[in-house]
Amino acid sequence: MVNHRNKSMLTAQLPVVLASEQISGRDSFPVKSGRSPLQTLQENDQLEQSAVQATMQGRRELLEETCHTHTRKRRVLGPEDLRHLIVDDKHKLLYCYVPKVACTNWKRVMMVLTGDGRYREPLAIPANEAHIAGNLRSLSEYSTAEINKRLRTYLKFVFVREPFERLVSAYRNKFTRSYNTAFHKRYGTKIIQRHRADPQAEALEKGNDVSFEEFVYYLVDPQTQREEPFNEHWERVHSLCHPCLIHYDVVGKYETLAQDSRYILKLAGAEGEVKFPATSKSTRTTGDMAAKFFDNISPFYQKKLYNLYRMDFLLFNYSMPAYLKLR
Repeated sequence: MVNHRNKSMLTAQLPVVLASEQISGRDSFPVKSGRSPLQTLQENDQLEQSAVQATMQGRRELLEETCHTHTRKRRVLGPEDLRHLIVDDKHKLLYCYVPKVACTNWKRVMMVLTGDGRYREPLAIPANEAHIAGNLRSLSEYSTAEINKRLRTYLKFVFVREPFERLVSAYRNKFTRSYNTAFHKRYGTKIIQRHRADPQAEALEKGNDVSFEEFVYYLVDPQTQREEPFNEHWERVHSLCHPCLIHYDVVGKYETLAQDSRYILKLAGAEGEVKFPATSKSTRTTGDMAAKFFDNISPFYQKKLYNLYRMDFLLFNYSMPAYLKLR
């Protein structure tokens, strides 16, 4: 079952946005001129499908089936749940960003698409600028009626990644890079205090040498989520983007990033305006790299961690990693 406990607590006192069963994304809505990306997608699905279209349909169907099987309790979304959905009114797109899944480059692309000519080349936009809240509009900023209209008529897409590769990538970026002092202070000091026997005073003060094992202890500790929701960099995709409540028209994958990004930009009629940046980072976290990080994690904690991220594995068709010692 999808655990929305933390988010429900956050949204309980907020205005109701839309009941989940209404967010189908398949309703028609008058479009002033031309076809919207959602209409293009629906019309293309009626024609002979390309390999990419067939793949996307398979991902949608599996997501729907898994949600139906594992989600018993439906709820209503509040504005807080929609903060990760970025709006492009010009091209009628809604993008739910997931940290550590090419979200910096996708935010850059969205800035080009929504910037009225201010930005032309995604990689010319500094990474930190892509993450400044005011540079892109979130769906949570709109009125209830405007939110409902966009959920019905815009093409909604999300990019996902193998859950443990994403988790190891988040750990490497936030806890092993010397420049991430804010994360070390905010989370590292707490993790060391709770999960390290006899910590040194310097480690307690700086929080800059958290091991992956300690990070895992922190994640599976029930007290962690009782205190506050996970940070977005290691929060589960199903808690960030609510794929069992919002019908995503396209589920892109990190593993097929270039192909899936081209497909979305083509649907939006924007392939002439912007190209998704090619990635050739040699430092990217791979499955083999993730396996090494799990070497020192006991089967007991591996199982706890897998159970924590299990819905993301199931919803997006990722198999249990072969390196886990659970069998």
